[in-house]
Amino acid sequence: MGTYINLGNEGFRQIRNSEYIDKSGLIAVVNQTLFTEQKFNCVTRCRRFGKSMAAKMLCAYYDNSCDSRNLFSDLTIANDPSFEEHLNKNPVLYLDLSEFVTRFQDDSIVNQIDAAMKADVLNTYPDVKTEKEDDLMACLIRIMEATGDQFVFIIDEWDAICREFKAGTTAMDCYVDWLRRMFKGVNASRVFAGVYMTGILPIKKYKTQSALNNFQEYSMVTPGAMAPYFGFTKDEVRQLAQKHGMDFAEMEKWYDGYQIGSQTSMFNPNSVMMAIRNEWCDSYWAKTSATDAISRYINMNYDGLKDDIIRMLAGERCKVNPNGFKNDLSEVNSRDDVLTVLIHLGYLSYDRVRRECRIPNMEVMGEMENAINDVRWVHVGKTLKQSEQLLEDTLAGKADAVARAVEDAHSENTSILSYNDENSMACVLAIAYYYAHGDYIFHREMASGKGFADLVLQPRKNVDKPAVIIELKYGHRAEEAIDQIKERRYWEKMALDTTNILLVGIAYDREAKTHECIIEPLTIDD
Repeated sequence: MGTYINLGNEGFRQIRNSEYIDKSGLIAVVNQTLFTEQKFNCVTRCRRFGKSMAAKMLCAYYDNSCDSRNLFSDLTIANDPSFEEHLNKNPVLYLDLSEFVTRFQDDSIVNQIDAAMKADVLNTYPDVKTEKEDDLMACLIRIMEATGDQFVFIIDEWDAICREFKAGTTAMDCYVDWLRRMFKGVNASRVFAGVYMTGILPIKKYKTQSALNNFQEYSMVTPGAMAPYFGFTKDEVRQLAQKHGMDFAEMEKWYDGYQIGSQTSMFNPNSVMMAIRNEWCDSYWAKTSATDAISRYINMNYDGLKDDIIRMLAGERCKVNPNGFKNDLSEVNSRDDVLTVLIHLGYLSYDRVRRECRIPNMEVMGEMENAINDVRWVHVGKTLKQSEQLLEDTLAGKADAVARAVEDAHSENTSILSYNDENSMACVLAIAYYYAHGDYIFHREMASGKGFADLVLQPRKNVDKPAVIIELKYGHRAEEAIDQIKERRYWEKMALDTTNILLVGIAYDREAKTHECIIEPLTIDD
């Protein structure tokens, strides 16, 4: 067993000794590319989504220095036709670049990587004749020619150098040259049976892209066939919740909401497992990531970015074009760039069909709130802090207090959203009720009865609180808003689940810029 070659299967064995969700189907996807022109794969996803776990699994499966059959015999991959063909058949090179970034923070880093791996490889193949001036690639070529061995190369945190050193620095230029030396040209096709790189960011455009334009990329934006292996599915989490006596609805609220390619409902794997270990759903995001990572980007406020973040806090989606981002955290130059970074970092979920992004769940929403406080969006932060009292007053039927709170929220956010725009007012209202996300599912323009209710708060499963139907009126009276809810039977859809429904009518006087509110419980006779 070496340090960078043939590490064996101990890493994956430890994973199997813990609670393990079967993601071995990823191996079958990689197997399809081995010994083909598509053998070069770059699979990127955000932190806490199992990148290193997948890398250790692949090492254990391909490594010809060990026998891993017992680790995979009860997994999905064991039933795949390619299982026997590639199980423990190739020498495996494994490189975790984060290890070198923490040790070498100067221009020597790439030489250190090459020298360390070369020494380990030569120790494994002592009988192969090499020259002193040979670099790692030259040694691999000589080994392949002498023994016929073709390597599987697995690189974890491939973009660690890209994140640490800016484009144009000596270290970054050397890294690009090293990548080109390793993975471009005829020799790369001869030496490697397959290459699997993983990290956070897709391949950087411009120089790095030209160095690695033979790679097939899978990312949070374009996951392709890898999508099912990027996170936990709803069925997987439901089974975990049942096994451990956890409330699935609570886990869904906290950790679901990622749309990754064809997978419309994916959970954050790390947070799910942390919740199970702690027997409690909470935000585990902040315990593994600094809030300033998001604060720095949302504070840029390119092209109305601030408005977009606020609208997403209100539960809305925002259009985004991720194609212009250069996949470089030091080159964020537009609103679309910022939103794309947040998608790759896991703070936003991306719908590729609609080309829209949104905040996925309550855990990330809390991080967004922390970031807003950190960048001192004072008015928004004040509205969010007051939202708990607003919900309490609404449920208690305190109409005057609700009218004052909505008026304050509307006034506080005039610099962000058009004051007299009806859609913006509805958005401000959704922000004002931000605290309700814990117990309610928000529906803007919900189809029910003979029309669309402006805002409906639907109680989550196991929440013993009334549903709330809110109707806004401009230039009219609050009574008219209540009458409209009744006449158009906006309550019909909610009445299928509960008869405990509150009707809230809010009117806005454009001239005086004042608000009034009426709250009354629904009676079925209505």
